[in-house]
Amino acid sequence: MIRWAWKTVLRKSSKSILKTLPFSLPKACNNHLPFHTELSIINPPVSPRFCHGSCHLFDEMPQRTQGSYPNGFFDVLNLVEYCKLKPRLQNVVNVHSLALKAGVLAHLPASTSLVMAYSRAGDYPSSVAVFGEVSCKDVVVWNAMITSAVENGLFRDALSVFAQMLQEGIKFDSLTLVIAISAVSRITKRLRYLQVVHSLGVKKGLVSDCDLHNALISSYAKRGDLGSSERMFLETEMKDEISWNSMISGCLRNDQPDKSLWYFKKMVSCGIEVDNVGLTCAISAASCLLDLSNGRVVHGYAIKLGYNETTHVSVLNSLVSLYSKCGDVDAADTVFRGICVKDLVSWNTMINGFSSNGMILEAFNLLRHIQLEGSIQPDTVTILSLLSLCAESMLLIEGKIFHGFLIRRFNGLGILVINSLMNMYSKCNQIEKAEILFMSAQDRDLVSWNTMISGYAQNGNSWFAQLLFKKLMYQCLKCTLSTVLAVLPSCNSPKFLQFGESVQSWQMKLGFSNNILSANSLICMYTNCGDLRASYALLQSVSTVADTACWNAMITGCTQNGYFSESLETFKLLRRESNAKHDFVTLVNVISACGNLNLVFHGQLVHGFAHKTLVDEDVRVMNALITMYGRFGDVDCAMLVFDLCSNRNLCSWNCIISALSQNKKAKTALQLFQNLDFEPDEITNSTILSACTQLGSIRHGKQIHGHILRSNFHKNCFIVAALIDMYSKCGRLDISIHIFNSSPKKNTSSWNSMISAYGFHSKGQKAMALFNEMIKSGEKPTKTTFINLLSACAHSGFVDDGLRYYNCMSDEYGVEPAMEHHVCVVDMLGRSGLLNEAYEFIERMVVKPDHGVWGAMLSSCNYHGDVEMGKKVGEILFGLEPKNVGYYVSLANTYVAIGSWSDAVRLRNYVQDVRLKKPAGHSLVDVGLH
Repeated sequence: MIRWAWKTVLRKSSKSILKTLPFSLPKACNNHLPFHTELSIINPPVSPRFCHGSCHLFDEMPQRTQGSYPNGFFDVLNLVEYCKLKPRLQNVVNVHSLALKAGVLAHLPASTSLVMAYSRAGDYPSSVAVFGEVSCKDVVVWNAMITSAVENGLFRDALSVFAQMLQEGIKFDSLTLVIAISAVSRITKRLRYLQVVHSLGVKKGLVSDCDLHNALISSYAKRGDLGSSERMFLETEMKDEISWNSMISGCLRNDQPDKSLWYFKKMVSCGIEVDNVGLTCAISAASCLLDLSNGRVVHGYAIKLGYNETTHVSVLNSLVSLYSKCGDVDAADTVFRGICVKDLVSWNTMINGFSSNGMILEAFNLLRHIQLEGSIQPDTVTILSLLSLCAESMLLIEGKIFHGFLIRRFNGLGILVINSLMNMYSKCNQIEKAEILFMSAQDRDLVSWNTMISGYAQNGNSWFAQLLFKKLMYQCLKCTLSTVLAVLPSCNSPKFLQFGESVQSWQMKLGFSNNILSANSLICMYTNCGDLRASYALLQSVSTVADTACWNAMITGCTQNGYFSESLETFKLLRRESNAKHDFVTLVNVISACGNLNLVFHGQLVHGFAHKTLVDEDVRVMNALITMYGRFGDVDCAMLVFDLCSNRNLCSWNCIISALSQNKKAKTALQLFQNLDFEPDEITNSTILSACTQLGSIRHGKQIHGHILRSNFHKNCFIVAALIDMYSKCGRLDISIHIFNSSPKKNTSSWNSMISAYGFHSKGQKAMALFNEMIKSGEKPTKTTFINLLSACAHSGFVDDGLRYYNCMSDEYGVEPAMEHHVCVVDMLGRSGLLNEAYEFIERMVVKPDHGVWGAMLSSCNYHGDVEMGKKVGEILFGLEPKNVGYYVSLANTYVAIGSWSDAVRLRNYVQDVRLKKPAGHSLVDVGLH
């Protein structure tokens, strides 16, 4: 109906509109006023209705004059004005009674003030009733009635009164239009309603009024029509500070902070007095641009104006936010400490600044200071900021504390808080708790659904994520791009490819296909599902607008899914065909691909490229380089990169310790561990346990075990697996068994380590029994499980059982035999003296046997003294690895065993002639408590 009325206003003249507008003023209730004859100012106040907005311009409007006034008129009028300024409903009622008794309500000033007094006291129906009793209404009382509706949040009623005003032919003024704009701005985002009011002002010649211009500038900007807002600003002849502030804030609201700063500079150059609103907007614009230099200039100007000493805390809060977002936390803290009277926004801004810059302890300490001060208490905004920090840093205990605080402090948790708690629990791998919150929420919104879907996907519950997405679609809730981004990560294997394709079709139907974030997520999805052809096709389709994140999605997806060659090819395409630039994410994944492919030369080239482009200064790139050189076996380069890294973190130490441990430099790894600058985590402990295993140092292993117990890491499944492996290889199978049995939660790694421990101690029967127990527990065996099981059968001589497990591993357990399994079978047959069967097994292999398979065969020939078979196998190995001296030594020992010294001497002379060197052997005895 309102829309129809506004269209009518545009099409017809004022007189013709009067017969067509359908709006009418709400009717007042009969006998609505309890008339009293006494004035009681001391009566308790009645809680007024919450006002959504007010139009105080009405108070500044010149009042009209009338010819004569009864006795006591001004006394009563003063009382009404007092009630308007300090509204208490009972006082207004008493003054109303007094005005009736004095007979002054016939005079418009008294009636107008009474309308406003009732409105501000929260009794809007009484305002309507008083307004209805006014016989000769002028523009001032109409404006008062429209203002009353706006102040009480009844914006449609305000427009109804305005429409009735037009219908009755009342001549409105510029203030009427300002109030109408205020109402229009709050009930609809449609631009044409604002244009209707604007056209009425143009038609009546009222647009020269500065207040109306300012209202239009602000309202057009709020509607997203910044062009119209700027045109109104240019047409304003007498621009005041409100005009400039409206333009500055309008540009900022429309995501044009650079233009906002330009208007601020223009305002200063024109000599207009700058207030706290203009300063706050200018600082916020610099903050959006991360423009610290301009932000400091505005800060200096604010100091010059004295805003560092005034009560305008909003300016100082904006400065705290500016410095925090630009990474200058010290400056933000200095400004914060200089605020004389801090409000809650000040504390929240500083806490958020610490949180966003990773300063966890400082953020928590600031929360503690708030509580100690007592005058200000943290609100939901404070807790939400810290909950976000707990989620990103996976601080489960602190998150639970905040959850308890919210339950104690507030009667009920709003949906915003519940969503934040769900996000925190999801990222802390507590999806069950997030699910409880989701199910208990009564007023779930789309954010709740998206958070829960994303939580399932992040925690590996792909099926639940997709099921919840289908349920969301069934309920016909309006989905957004965030829903797509939440569900696509659940498509992380080939079995979910069809579902991912259906999600892509759905998002194309909704018009998200051109969004770069959606394209990045789809590229990751197709790569994770193994469909590289679709990934490259999608990347090619957006290549003209593809940014660095888009290319990184492809490169990262390839690296994480084992497509290392494809990752390097994509990197070449990025450098050759794209305008996008690489960043640390790009190089971390490319360096990882070089390391996994053992491409030493390419890895060195990428290292040089990173150094040339200054990306190697990033600690994440340095850590990737340490890992890469460790995989190359180049421990010296790994140590060099580690020493050059000036901002090492715990990951850097973990990488170098792992590199040393992998390259049999366990002693150096232990020395580095003793000089560790950080508190070791699960990765550090499991890596150093591997070094102790290599050294056979149970003494050091026990010390680390004690540290693990004190740090409460002993429940971690990977730590348990490392402890089992360390104790078993140090000869203490009994301790390994105890650790395994006492572990509350066993994963595949724990089972694999225990099976390996039994096999290492030639207890094949127990290894097979444990494997059966593992299957009954529901744990799925892996490639490593069967390597350990077959090795246990080989060491215990259970050939038939080993062959049975090898033959059924693919059909029954879905594990395809790899080269390591073939080596185990050859070793198992060879140890039992079945050399011909072992040789036949090698010849029947579908894949070409590598040096590991033939090496196991040569060892068996040496053990059983089969010279002829050994010669045949040796010739094959010499062709595969001609520089591996171990094969020559093994064959020479076979000759010695049967007394063929001439052949042994001939082989050893050949080794000396080609200058092959056998690594020196060594024995290590650990002296200490066992």
